[in-house]
Amino acid sequence: MINSNADSAMGILFPNSYDSLVPELVTERLMASIPFASRYRLVDFMLSSMVNCGIDNISLIVKRNYHSLMDHLGSGREWDLTRKKGGLNIIPPFAQKNISIYNGRVEAIASILDYLKRQKEKYVIMADTNIVVNFNFSELLQKHIDSGADVTIAYTREEIPKALRDIDMTKKDLYYTLDIDDSGKVEKIIVNDKDTGVKNVSMNIYVIERNLLIDQIAEAYVNGRIYFERDIISPQLDKLKVMAYEHKGYFARILDTNTYFAENMKMLKEENVEALFSPSPVYTKIRDDNPTRYAAGSHAKNVMAADGCVIEGEVENSILFRGVKVGKGAKVRNCVLMQDTVIETGATVEYAITDKNVKVSAYKELKGTESFPVFVEKRKTV
Repeated sequence: MINSNADSAMGILFPNSYDSLVPELVTERLMASIPFASRYRLVDFMLSSMVNCGIDNISLIVKRNYHSLMDHLGSGREWDLTRKKGGLNIIPPFAQKNISIYNGRVEAIASILDYLKRQKEKYVIMADTNIVVNFNFSELLQKHIDSGADVTIAYTREEIPKALRDIDMTKKDLYYTLDIDDSGKVEKIIVNDKDTGVKNVSMNIYVIERNLLIDQIAEAYVNGRIYFERDIISPQLDKLKVMAYEHKGYFARILDTNTYFAENMKMLKEENVEALFSPSPVYTKIRDDNPTRYAAGSHAKNVMAADGCVIEGEVENSILFRGVKVGKGAKVRNCVLMQDTVIETGATVEYAITDKNVKVSAYKELKGTESFPVFVEKRKTV
């Protein structure tokens, strides 16, 4: 998938975008660090997609709760991003008294303008990390170059998810839908669209020339603007050539705890796993564990289990992360159990999400429903 133009593009990821939509999952981490599909973190998908397309200069502008992300990414070795020039660059919030933690992309990028000016790549690709996708950035970049666009926006054709339509404006989370003409040119950007029916929903993935981005951000920042899409792109649709690129492959948006649960459960269907992981490899942090062990008398059906698990009881329709233990006589159904969760002897757990290092005590019952799964916080004992 590597493209000859890839070395002319750098990546910028925003790991904290939409944190407020999943408050239970981000008390000690950010959106990018949320575990997904038994052994991955959300950031792995966007980061791997960029690397697979030959982009080897990637910055992550973090906002808060980023220590788990730094622990996961390390030096970037698993993504082949350990380099003297470029590679992986995690940018923490500025500590100066006169600079506050950013709200939108304008403020975030304004904080690294000097850094951007020193880079050599011609293009910048920006993306959030709340979308699970195996994305073809090579094709996106080529379409951008061929069209002569100033900005290219990636989008999907779908009905606006309920979690987006119900978004709380007071938390300053915005989403965008696009009106596109027959040539693929964006004619209008609608903020927090409430209409029903199939729409062109932005993936918040953008391609723009680096020098143009620097100029636009510098001007917007001094004028007190906050949001790249709403405050820079939308008002200039008659001035800038803004094109749209449709992503037609598999994707999953993490918009609240319910969508997190539902999208994980979709990974129990082979066709979804194939659609997400077959286009190109997805890399993640390596943890040297033993293979999952199924004890005599255990029962497992339709389970995605990472390494290091020990199954002595019954597990059905569930996602198990590394090091999960299910004791004798325990029953686990329709659950997402994060790393090192322990379900003790005789316990029953249904429709639940457990964070890392949770313990469900022997013979206890923990039951939610498909539409309202129970969530247990990190390191809690039930």
